[in-house]
Amino acid sequence: MATVTNEPSQYLTFTLDKEQFAVDISKVREVLEFTSATKVPRTPDFMRGVINLRGSVVPVVDLRLKFGMARTERTIDTCVVITEVEANGEKIVLGALADSVQEVIELEAKNIEPPPKMGTRVNIDFIRGIGKREEQFLIILDIDRVLTEDELRSVAGPVSSSAPTESVPVAPVAA
Repeated sequence: MATVTNEPSQYLTFTLDKEQFAVDISKVREVLEFTSATKVPRTPDFMRGVINLRGSVVPVVDLRLKFGMARTERTIDTCVVITEVEANGEKIVLGALADSVQEVIELEAKNIEPPPKMGTRVNIDFIRGIGKREEQFLIILDIDRVLTEDELRSVAGPVSSSAPTESVPVAPVAA
């Protein structure tokens, strides 16, 4: 789990099925209007497809489906949050569908509680904490842990059948 400091952190807030979520702004590259994605055969249901981002192929994940909610339907507010995910020391650019993007906020560590214990059958490793803002709760995601390594491999590109542990990076970030 990520370490919490006393310094205020900035988060991009967005909605999924009327619930408020947030992700550390340092992991966000940009926010795009969602128009369409090209579906890739034999990918998980939560993988909505790929988009062309200035010549790079970027996988787009439907976070609602990933979290067991109904599929994201395209509206005027639907956005793709382009994030930079780290897996095995490699940076992968990944798009995440959101019903709408709200704003960038600053939260102090005292306003962030650890994720609640949900029992051994519920994996909440991808939740960094629960932020409190006025009378509202925000689920703060650890975007690096939303997808498992196997899921990242399945959305990041084809994997050679002779070497199932290798992955092909999609849109690597320049150093």
